[in-house]
Amino acid sequence: MSPPFHFPLSDIRTRRGRCPPVSRAISVPVLDCSSDSSPMGLQVYPLPCVALSAVPGRKARHQCQGGQKVERSLSFHIVRSGEFAMWRCFRTECGWAGQAFADSNKSYDGDYVIMKVSSAVQMTEESLRLEPLSDKIIGYFAERKISEETLQRNGVKQLSGKQSAISFPYKRKGQLVGCKYRTVDKKFWQEKGTEKTLYGLDDISEADEIVIVEGEIDKLSLEEAGFINCASVPSGAPGKVSKKGLPSPDKDTAYQYLWNCKDYLDKASRIILATDSDAPGQALAEELAKRLGKQRCWKVNWPKKDDLSSFNDANEVLKHLGPSALRKAIEHAESMSPQSSEPSNIM
Repeated sequence: MSPPFHFPLSDIRTRRGRCPPVSRAISVPVLDCSSDSSPMGLQVYPLPCVALSAVPGRKARHQCQGGQKVERSLSFHIVRSGEFAMWRCFRTECGWAGQAFADSNKSYDGDYVIMKVSSAVQMTEESLRLEPLSDKIIGYFAERKISEETLQRNGVKQLSGKQSAISFPYKRKGQLVGCKYRTVDKKFWQEKGTEKTLYGLDDISEADEIVIVEGEIDKLSLEEAGFINCASVPSGAPGKVSKKGLPSPDKDTAYQYLWNCKDYLDKASRIILATDSDAPGQALAEELAKRLGKQRCWKVNWPKKDDLSSFNDANEVLKHLGPSALRKAIEHAESMSPQSSEPSNIM
């Protein structure tokens, strides 16, 4: 084995036919390129788990570093040709992983091949430090008429050490692709690296008729009324309907979650938009319908609260009027198609 070399922070540089040169960065042992002992030119080395910054000049971003016992838990692989490298931490509390490929454009710096790092961290409940809901949070949902059974089916948990931080896992085909948090006093944030997708995506994967709501709690509320085929947008509503034409999918950043779920949404022949009754919620319904196609969209009108106002969302209806009233509101959504005023019937 060759002696340890210094792993650059901004990229991976390998000298063809030789081991990488020395540079100021993190020391790790590497494959002896002159040896044929490794099958397919691949060698595994256990290392302390320390992440690498992909931005030149920035300090390394540390991962678990082997935990308290400083375990050599990071498995590092490098191909002799210099075309590929990968790494993974096998500590369940961490799970940090990444890959590096040769740049497809093969840009060269002298006789060095520049390889761009592509880090792919697999989120897990352990790595996010999620834990079962406390009695306080279960009580918070109970006040909103959401049962513990519904919370468990949707994998709702809380952030460890923060008793009021509720976590909503975002999954695709059962795999955790992101997490959104909220406190009981309505402070919101997302886990870094969360995929732009719908909350409850797997519940609409094979549905011909689906309901889209404006928040995770509204999605849970619809389940209490018997609608499993429901998903929520991941972010807030716009202030008003845009007067501009629709941007191309790659530039439609505010609604990228729709394009990322296109394969799921294309299967639906009828889409119920159960957004909030306020102006931003109504604007959101219009923006969604423009992208999904108004001919297959229906919009919910929430029941009247009094002579001057209506209930704002699904959870308000569930909390004050019960699941039957909520179900009735969904069943009587109005068509948004210009050619029809026929109410929906998703029974």
